[in-house]
Amino acid sequence: MPTLLLVDGSSYLYRAFHALPDLRNSQGEPTGALRGVLNMLRVLRETYKATHAACVFDAKGKTFRDDWYPEYKATRAPMPEDLALQIAPIHTCVKAMGWPLIMQDGVEADDVIGTLSRIASEQGYEVIISTGDKDMAQLVNAHVRLINTMSNETLDEAGVLAKFGVPPDRIIDYLALMGDTVDNVPGVAKCGPKTAVKWLQEYGSLDNVVANADNIKGVVGENLRKALDFLPLGRKLVTIVNDVPLAQGLDELNWTEQDKATLIEQFRRYEFRGWLRELEGSAQADAAPAPSASPASMRAVTAPEAAPVERVENDRKNYECILDWAAFDRWLEKINAASLTAFDTETDSLDPMLAQLVGLSFAVTEGEAAYIPVGHRYAGVPDQLPFDEVLARLKPWLESATHLKVGQNLKYDMHVLANQGITLRGVAHDTLLESAALESDKSHDLESLCNRHLGLTVLSYADICGKGAKQIGFGEVELSRAAEYAAEDADVTLRVHNVLTPQLGPEPGLQRVYRDVEMPVLEVLWAMERNGVLIDTFLLAQQSTELGKRMMEIEQEAYAVAGQPFNLNSPKQIQELLFERDKLPVIKKTPSGAPSTDEEVLAQLALDYPLPKLILENRSLAKLKSTYTDKLPRSVNAKTGRVHTSFSQTGAITGRLASTDPNLQNIPVRTEEGRRIRAAFIAPRGCHIVSADYSQIELRIMAHLSDDAGLLDAFAKGEDVHRATAAEVFGATLAEVTSEQRRYAKAINFGLIYGMSAHGLAKQIGVERSAAQLYIDRYFARYPGVARYMEETRALAREKGYVETVFGRRLYLPEIKSSNAGRRQGAERAAINAPMQGTAADIVKLAMRAVYDWLPQEKLQSKLLLQVHDELILEVPDAELERVKVELPQVMSGVANLKVPLLVEAGSGASWDEAH
Repeated sequence: MPTLLLVDGSSYLYRAFHALPDLRNSQGEPTGALRGVLNMLRVLRETYKATHAACVFDAKGKTFRDDWYPEYKATRAPMPEDLALQIAPIHTCVKAMGWPLIMQDGVEADDVIGTLSRIASEQGYEVIISTGDKDMAQLVNAHVRLINTMSNETLDEAGVLAKFGVPPDRIIDYLALMGDTVDNVPGVAKCGPKTAVKWLQEYGSLDNVVANADNIKGVVGENLRKALDFLPLGRKLVTIVNDVPLAQGLDELNWTEQDKATLIEQFRRYEFRGWLRELEGSAQADAAPAPSASPASMRAVTAPEAAPVERVENDRKNYECILDWAAFDRWLEKINAASLTAFDTETDSLDPMLAQLVGLSFAVTEGEAAYIPVGHRYAGVPDQLPFDEVLARLKPWLESATHLKVGQNLKYDMHVLANQGITLRGVAHDTLLESAALESDKSHDLESLCNRHLGLTVLSYADICGKGAKQIGFGEVELSRAAEYAAEDADVTLRVHNVLTPQLGPEPGLQRVYRDVEMPVLEVLWAMERNGVLIDTFLLAQQSTELGKRMMEIEQEAYAVAGQPFNLNSPKQIQELLFERDKLPVIKKTPSGAPSTDEEVLAQLALDYPLPKLILENRSLAKLKSTYTDKLPRSVNAKTGRVHTSFSQTGAITGRLASTDPNLQNIPVRTEEGRRIRAAFIAPRGCHIVSADYSQIELRIMAHLSDDAGLLDAFAKGEDVHRATAAEVFGATLAEVTSEQRRYAKAINFGLIYGMSAHGLAKQIGVERSAAQLYIDRYFARYPGVARYMEETRALAREKGYVETVFGRRLYLPEIKSSNAGRRQGAERAAINAPMQGTAADIVKLAMRAVYDWLPQEKLQSKLLLQVHDELILEVPDAELERVKVELPQVMSGVANLKVPLLVEAGSGASWDEAH
């Protein structure tokens, strides 16, 4: 799962300052807080392999709490001068270390963390908050936990209860009763932790404590009654706000490359000698000048003699920058004679359809590699071999199927060469896909692979080209530096392949997934990406205008229903209207205890109330407009006139493909507006769009895996499986099953695949929980094989730590033995569902390859355009339409032999919507 690591920087400033002795450099400057904070950040980044992160500090000046209560934090002493002197270098170093840094005026760091925590957890992230502040315990939930690096303490929901005596959703009440002397928030006099816990355990909540104030005897009862007027404000002051408008979204909280020059400067000034040695050694290796050479000679690029650092070791590096034909011919002879060559390209763009070649690199032996520059352009650049002639001489090798190549994400290199009229053949291995097959739950980028399998930290693109506004194109990089980077890429790719291949060998299932599923589909995806899809930009522009108009109408309708204007995108204003003013039922709460206004809540409220329905409709239309009707026309390639998405084979551990730039897999199909977007995906004149979709593929896989007689029989007879399930669950004949019973059965069939509980089923079909549980019990009684499969799969997952698909894809479940009940149950649900999703993904990939091979074999001009979940979309000439509609389902149905038949349904039309 994606993980967001949030650091309460303001908390650690003070804790580091007071925890460490009075450390100073030789100039007398204080360094203790700086050293403590940076050390904590180094440990955190190494320990928690988060995908996103932020270090959050309080900004200067007042916040909204000062407006609520002028005495807020009034008793705090000014920041010690020695600490104040360290703030600027701390911020400088934090950013230079690659951490996103946030300071937002008008709010506290806690509120920024609370808002990011809520947004991330609602979007499926795991959130880790590093803090020493007890107030943060109110943010803990099934997806959010606290860690304290200074005490080695971790708090999940159970940990909060064990430490404080109340669960996370009662921490606000707990703090309000006790007050906060640090922030000058009065509570109930003489009410300490024990009294607060006692009251909350007895009465359940602060509101109930207040309601029973007259019943509480003694001095503490009198103190409670004296505090009643202030308690509402006190609770408000200690509540972390989780809906503040943020200047940075989650997608901006990515790690950046270290700014080594800045860190070296800071570490030298503050005399952090150990850290300085690490960085200076690395920087020396990075900045090593190449031996001078004339343009007509070959140049060796090697690192200088230095103490061991986390870089490719000198004795294993012999890299060449090829600038004359003699060196070129020698390397051409090498790669022609090699049984396997690591190959890579350097370009001027990340867009594979637009990228132009800057250079090519090769390696045939570990530690030896060469770079051929062909497109570097900067003042004083040495003469390079002619671009066209280099490609002409390399073309026979590049297009040779017998000269085997290995690379990292070779699909990209195939596009780059295709832009020059060259078809890369002989693609034998891809380290990206080897890693995905072996370790589906890990990162598969080359830098991670080198760290994990070679123990090396290689040069990054930012090391070579810089970053931000100062970043230059690869063609502007000085040749010796470019050669070191590019040759190293080829070299370490070969090394990684040599490490991963032996690991795949003893694993027949993983070998089969890599050899028979992933590698064959790579070429298919490349072809689909180059084909692109035609879209009707006029239709999308028209729809965008209509969506904007309808959103304005909904906004006015919402104002009328609410009786006042308000911001439909503000959770805070919506909370105030729905729950404080209109007293609508609170479905669930955010981690801070405020009523949630997420999509699930609004959808449930919309069944009975008009305002939530309007807000939800506005959100839905806004997403369609920004994501599709506005964006898709801007994605059209100027040369081809088509939209070219990119398919990733490593985007999900289940093996499902991911579509990006733009994402064409998440266009909604259940609404009229969503279907109209699909209507903009059109066939050119003389062609039709054909959609071929596997019918109920995951249910069929469940029947195969569970070997349940009832399910097998229903599919073997070609029955409507939902109707058959309804007949079993409700004790009726097929003919007697009502449409409502079929709807219930469909929810059960798909819900159980995803591990849905009786509570979830009850919410989905609108019945009491007891009724939903009865339906589930009847289902398992009629389909005992399914119940047995689920139990056996959970047990197997606990034993092995992973589950497998029918074809051997391994799906790791690191949380299957977690002490956290929520995470463990989530892993158990994944254990049930992942083999079905993964097997479906494998079948679809096998089908893509089969169709890709079938079309030219039958001399058909039809071509694959898109893959969306269990569906393939083709562009078919009119003359081939009837044949493709008949034979395509047969090809797709025949790629796997399950215990039940695979059924494929094909449709056609002038657009994707018509074909679907």
